[in-house]
Amino acid sequence: MVLALKPYTTLLRGLAAVKTVPGDSKTAQFQKNNLTGRPRVERIGPKKNLFVNGTMSNRTQALKVVRRLHEEGYQALFAGGCVRDYLLGRRPKDYDVVTNAKPEEIIPLFRKTLKIGARFGVVIVLLDGKQVEAATFRSEGNYKDGRHPEQVEFTTAKEDAFRRDFTINGMFYDPIDEKILDFVGGQEDLKKGILRTIGNPDERFSEDYLRLLRAIRFAVQLNFTIEDKTWQSICVHAPKIRHISPERIAMELEGLLTHSNRAVGGRLLADSGLAEVIFSGFNREQVHFGTEMLKYLPVAADFALTLSAFWGAVPLQQALEWAKFLRLSNSRIKHICFLLEKRDILLDENLSLAKLKMLLSEPYWEDLVHLQKAIQKTRGQSTAPLKAIQKRAAALKGQVLRPKPLLDGHQLLALGAVPGPMVGQLARELYIAQLAEEIQTVEQAKHWAAEWLKKHTPKFE
Repeated sequence: MVLALKPYTTLLRGLAAVKTVPGDSKTAQFQKNNLTGRPRVERIGPKKNLFVNGTMSNRTQALKVVRRLHEEGYQALFAGGCVRDYLLGRRPKDYDVVTNAKPEEIIPLFRKTLKIGARFGVVIVLLDGKQVEAATFRSEGNYKDGRHPEQVEFTTAKEDAFRRDFTINGMFYDPIDEKILDFVGGQEDLKKGILRTIGNPDERFSEDYLRLLRAIRFAVQLNFTIEDKTWQSICVHAPKIRHISPERIAMELEGLLTHSNRAVGGRLLADSGLAEVIFSGFNREQVHFGTEMLKYLPVAADFALTLSAFWGAVPLQQALEWAKFLRLSNSRIKHICFLLEKRDILLDENLSLAKLKMLLSEPYWEDLVHLQKAIQKTRGQSTAPLKAIQKRAAALKGQVLRPKPLLDGHQLLALGAVPGPMVGQLARELYIAQLAEEIQTVEQAKHWAAEWLKKHTPKFE
C-alpha cells in the first residue's frame, strides 16, 4: 500500500528503530571529521511510501523510471532536493533519479531520451510529456574552472553522495524498498536546522563556486543556520564568485531576494563579502542601507523591486551597470531604472497633477510606493509625505490617467510646427498640459499650441 508523506517530525516519530549499515574506510574518515551520519538508515516496522502525495511536476514519471530500472536489475533511487523537501514536509518541484546503470544501459530501456550530458553520466528520459533526469552514480575530479569537472568516474551510491554539496542534499530514497539512504548525516542536520558542506568545505566550494551563493539561498529559504566551518569557507572563497557566469549568479540572487526571509539573505551577502565582490564598487554603507531596506518590503516582492531596494543607496547609473552585468532582461532593467530614477519624487508635496497621473499610469506605481516607504523607514524618516501623495492618487481612482492626446502630430504640423524635434517637444508639453487639466477640448488645445508656437518658432528677418 502506498501512503502519503508526513513531515519530518512525524517521520521521526514513525521510526520504530534504525539500523546502521557499516561503511568502508572513506565513510569512517567522513565520520571522524565530525560530520557523523549513518551510512544508511532503514525503516523498521510499518512501511509508508513518502513520495506519492500531491500532484508533482514529474513524480509519476520519475517513479516509472525507477521501476523500469529495478525491473532490469539496477539500483535506482530518488536523489537530492526532492528527498530533502519531503523530509521537511515540503512539496518538491522536481524528482531526479540516480542509478548504477550507465547511460548506454539506460537509453535502450526508454522510447525517448536525450543524450545531453551522457558523457557525464546524465540521460534525460522523456515520459508522458515530462522530463526525468536519470544520472549514473559518479565521482568527479579536477574542477579547474571552479564549475565543471574535467573527469567523471562511474561509481556507487555512497561515492555519489560524497561528491554532492551539502549534507541535506546528499540523501537518497529508494521508493521500491521504501527506505532512506543517508551516508552524510543529512537527516541529523535537517533536524537541527544546519546547513553544512559534505566533507571539507574548502574542497566543496573549490569544486563549484556557485555553491557559495547556493549556501546562502538554502539558508534563507529553509531558515537554516550555516555551520561555522562552512561559513568561514564561504567568506574565504567569496572573491571567486566572479568566476561564475552572471546569469547563474542572477538566478541564485533572485531565489534568495524574492523569498520572504530576504533580509537575512541580504545580511549574509554583506557579511560574507559576496555582495561587494559581485557588485564592484558596492561600499559598506550602501550595502548596509540596502540590507536594511529589504526588511520593509512586502512579502510578495519581485526581483526588480528587491534588487532596487538592495541598491537603494546606489546612484542610478551604477545600478544600471550592475543590472546589465547580471544580464537581466530589458523589461527588468526598465523596471529597476524607473524605481531608482523616481526615488523621492513621491515626497514632493508640490508634485504636479500631470506628473502624478503619469506616475500612476505606470505599471510600476505600486512598487515605487513600496520602495519609497522602505527608504523612509530605513532613513528613520516620516512616511507622511508619501501618504499625502497616496491620498491624492486615491482621489484619481476611476479616471482615465492616460487619455488620447487632443491633437496628433499631423494636426500640430498643420498649425505650423516645424517637422523634427519641435513636433515632439510640442506634443509632450501639450500632453502634460492636458493631463494637468489646463486644457480639455480640441479648440483649447489648438489655442494652446498656437501660443506655444509663437514663443518657440524661430524668426527670420
